[in-house]
Amino acid sequence: MSPITVVEGRRLSLTNLDKVLYPETGTTKGEVLHYCTTTADVLLPHLHDRPVSFLRYPDGPDGQRFFTKNVPPGAPSWVKSCEVPHSRSGPARQVLLQDLASLVWAANLVVELHTPQWTCGAPGVADRLVFDLDPGAPATIVECCTAARWLRDRLAADGLDAYAKTSGSKGLHLVVPIEPTPADRTTAYARTLAVEAGVALGELVTHKMTRALRPGKVFIDFSQNAAAKTTATAYTLRARPLPTVSTPVTWDEVAACTQPGQLTFLFGEIAGRRARYGDLHAPLLGVDRARPVPRGARRSA
Repeated sequence: MSPITVVEGRRLSLTNLDKVLYPETGTTKGEVLHYCTTTADVLLPHLHDRPVSFLRYPDGPDGQRFFTKNVPPGAPSWVKSCEVPHSRSGPARQVLLQDLASLVWAANLVVELHTPQWTCGAPGVADRLVFDLDPGAPATIVECCTAARWLRDRLAADGLDAYAKTSGSKGLHLVVPIEPTPADRTTAYARTLAVEAGVALGELVTHKMTRALRPGKVFIDFSQNAAAKTTATAYTLRARPLPTVSTPVTWDEVAACTQPGQLTFLFGEIAGRRARYGDLHAPLLGVDRARPVPRGARRSA
């Protein structure tokens, strides 16, 4: 029988806790659940009121992986959800992970956690701006750091603060707290900066999604600001060969990065980083750092 645990008064059946999900490190499902539980105090605030999309990988990153936005069949009645508009299929309900019990339930499904740049109270009205910096081999996260520093300075020129985290895969994410702004405006602004970066940094970056243009360059993906798009949430485990985490990092770490391994963090390293830095993305949770998105793009020098 599957063990039953009680989390915040909710009974949960946890399955296959000894199953190895990450063969390269021998990491088990039980260890993944322990990570989510012990990281919940910093993970949950970044999920709060944001409809969650799941990338499920129940047999590990080498097994079947599938993306789902709808509430999974069999979800407990106490797991909260919200109605989310979809342009093609009409409204649907998506999960909200508002508490520890819901997070443990989701972790038992073995999932990456992805969220939009808006909350369920204002669908399509963003309170965050995001840039996904994706390196095309032989470029690595080292080149992403150069592009990220340029974007940080460019955003600062418009009065905006940027916070960096690893994607948990190959690249970097920059997240910017903003005053509530329609997603089409944030996407247009992000595209403008991505184009400017291509001019300023020459052959280092591209804003075009065409894969033939991306080898050796950093693709600045501004499209994740679109209302229908989502981004890996800070502190989520990723379905990669190693149990890597989308990890907030300091700008000093970004500036000092000369080897990809310097900005690769496994789940076992997160507790130590939290003890040292706290939650580096905590400023995204308040309104005091939010600034308006410029209506007209400033032409960079």
